[in-house]
Amino acid sequence: MSIHPHPLLILGSGSPRRAALLQQIGLPFVQWNSAAAEPDHGGGSPARHAIETARLKAGAVLQAVRTHYGPARPAIVIGADTVVHLDGQVLGKPADAADAARMLRLLSGRTHQVYTGISLAGSDGRQLEDCAETQVRMRPLTEAQIDRYLASGEPADKAGAYGIQGGGALFIERIEGCYYNVVGLPLALLSTLLDKAGYRFPTFP
Repeated sequence: MSIHPHPLLILGSGSPRRAALLQQIGLPFVQWNSAAAEPDHGGGSPARHAIETARLKAGAVLQAVRTHYGPARPAIVIGADTVVHLDGQVLGKPADAADAARMLRLLSGRTHQVYTGISLAGSDGRQLEDCAETQVRMRPLTEAQIDRYLASGEPADKAGAYGIQGGGALFIERIEGCYYNVVGLPLALLSTLLDKAGYRFPTFP
């Protein structure tokens, strides 16, 4: 990927958590929610699924950006997708409260994997992609704890039906790997990909 060192950086996600992480590291960006439909997981690699979904999201936003700003505007779109994996099952966002409760019962007292795929789509037509993995151990949960957590509303839009950056932190005994990956955007991996894209950070590193 060869692009202007200070292109328009676009977060192709409506996630407030991902936006907060970019703000935390001082990156100037525009947030643009992707209209791409997430594909069904066919039982293959969860890392590949996360990358492919991130690619679809980034591609859909890049098309919209070209229409809005014109094809000459240098831009990099950040697409991201986070999935929770346990026993061959990919746990995305729960369909409803019952589905969220099902996921939390599955995760209770066990170690699962969180994958976030990142796809950078440049206005020069090239892409850079990779995926981060974190091992997460959740303590055993009672039905009363699950019910109280569901009542908070927090699980509704979270992969695996919990948010480590919110009340779900009370359930997590330990992690191995990137914490920000579990939140939804592995910052070290993102930095590596932006470096490869030739993007110059306006602040550190």
